Amino acid sequence: MSTYDTLRHFADSWGLLFLMAVFIFVIIWVLRPGSGRVYRQQSEIPFKHEDKPAAGPGRDSAGGD
Repeated sequence: MSTYDTLRHFADSWGLLFLMAVFIFVIIWVLRPGSGRVYRQQSEIPFKHEDKPAAGPGRDSAGGD
C-alpha cells in the first residue's frame, strides 16, 4: 500500500472524526457560560485608544470635551 493510500484512508476515517471533535470543542468553548463578557471586551479593543472617540448619546457631533 502506498503512502498516499494510507494517508487517504486515515483522512477518510480518523482524520474526519478528529476534525469533527475539534470543531465541536471550539463551538462549546465559545458558547460556554461567562464567555460573553470576555468576547465583548475583546471586540472593543480597536476602539480603546482612539484620540477622538465617536459621538455617542449625549455628545454633540463636534466632540467638544
